[in-house]
Amino acid sequence: MSADQNQEKEIPGADNGDRQECEMRLTDHLEELRKRLIVSFIAIGVATVGSYFFSEQLFKLLMAPLLEVMPPKTGLIFTGLAETFFTYLKLSLLSGFFIAFPVVVYEIWRFTAPGLYAHEKRYVLPFVFFASVFFIGGALFGYFVVFPFGFKFFIDFANDFIRPMPTVREYFSFSVRLLFAFGLVFELPVVTAFLSLLGLIHYKTLVRKRKYAILIAFVVAAVLTPPDVASQMMMAIPIIMLYEISIIVCRIFGRKKDPDD
Repeated sequence: MSADQNQEKEIPGADNGDRQECEMRLTDHLEELRKRLIVSFIAIGVATVGSYFFSEQLFKLLMAPLLEVMPPKTGLIFTGLAETFFTYLKLSLLSGFFIAFPVVVYEIWRFTAPGLYAHEKRYVLPFVFFASVFFIGGALFGYFVVFPFGFKFFIDFANDFIRPMPTVREYFSFSVRLLFAFGLVFELPVVTAFLSLLGLIHYKTLVRKRKYAILIAFVVAAVLTPPDVASQMMMAIPIIMLYEISIIVCRIFGRKKDPDD
């Protein structure tokens, strides 16, 4: 048998070996992802169970901005027998997510870290810290700044013929959507820093797209906030400021080469 024929027989085997190696790498990645998800879910579960023991106090705290603008001796109502119980359960899950958020961010980073260079991995602790701070800071901004103005806007529609009687479930769903919206929006500088470390974006690109970012900021604010100008401005202006901060962060942490050049 000739050498050429031997080589022809060896090629399929080499292809199978490469295929098996790729499958092993994919299996390793899936196993690593499973481990990270399990740790994240355990952290959220433990924090949720602990939060349930304080669910009534947490809901009173969540109601405080609304009760301040409602007429005296009024409050929330519930129209279903199990509505309050399930609301407390959802609130405990939300609180558990907030408490476990640093763990979740850390596990996400650990999953993506193998694809980074050694000098980039030293940013793991700052990344977890600032991601947690900005998310919680965004939620607190919505709670202390936006909630009072937004709720007052809606309550002002009350008159002698219309009385405000929001339900427990309705208020919880509305307030949580706003809290998460502000929390995620405030993650913009952290996400930008992460993408710049990977070389996926460049600060010059963000500078060129600034006018579109301003437009998107007002569109997002119009969708996520109550339909009054004050609430929309209180969300749009922080988004624009965060975008400018993202440009500075991207310039500091980003790679030198502009991908659009």
